[in-house]
Amino acid sequence: MSYKRLPLALLFLLFSVQVSFSQLGFSHEIGAIIGPVQFRSDYGIRNNEETNFGNTGIGIGIIHYINFSYSAECNCYSTDTYFNDHFKLRSEISWNYTPLDHFGTYANAPRLKPHKGEAQNFDIGMQLEYFPLSIRSFQAFTYRFAPFVSLGIHYVNYHPDSWTTFGTGNVMDPANIYGGFDLDDDFGWWDASDPPDYYPLNLDSGSTWSLVTSVGVRYKLTKLSDLMLDMRWQYYGSDWIDGLNHKLSYNKYNDWLLWLNFGYIYYLD
Repeated sequence: MSYKRLPLALLFLLFSVQVSFSQLGFSHEIGAIIGPVQFRSDYGIRNNEETNFGNTGIGIGIIHYINFSYSAECNCYSTDTYFNDHFKLRSEISWNYTPLDHFGTYANAPRLKPHKGEAQNFDIGMQLEYFPLSIRSFQAFTYRFAPFVSLGIHYVNYHPDSWTTFGTGNVMDPANIYGGFDLDDDFGWWDASDPPDYYPLNLDSGSTWSLVTSVGVRYKLTKLSDLMLDMRWQYYGSDWIDGLNHKLSYNKYNDWLLWLNFGYIYYLD
């Protein structure tokens, strides 16, 4: 199957799972999320605060929950089991965008400073959320706050971009980009003797899987609505999400992000 058809196939699979759960009588929640994204990539210096806060973008999304504690068929609580009272299944379609720049000690280097980029990603996937406190009690206003943790897998379609104002402006020309890419010297220039796939920039769109985990809290606003605050960590299965992979010895990790979500959730049943 072509990766171009995979998002449609995954969307169909996601819809099929939701329909299957609906037929079992569980209730549903739908919501929207938005918040700042810190994209940790090959731009800037790792663990540098200027890099972390400088390479900040935004993410938005639509989320759906299967609520196992309540049954839509009878408008009543479902069977009282630990799973039903402490877990929810969350599905999501989201998009995030981050402008990227170089920060840190060497950011003013002649070929480094003019180089910019952006990361733009489309996500679809699922997470299983665990609530330590009773979901039933939360819905009954026994307490207003309900903390949770989650773990899941997302499919990602990424669309990187990059440009420079140095020289001719063509980032695919090694004469216009900064050093640090040569196979024989960590601080030398990339040159024609290196393999073509070693070039540090690849701006082709692509797809990969990602691991998603988060910690958050819900606030009971009304009987049929909650506010949510959620801090997400997402680790991608590729180091080309930002279009840059300089492959130096200290570039040990794939791209990843932190996303602080603010959300509103409405109970459908």
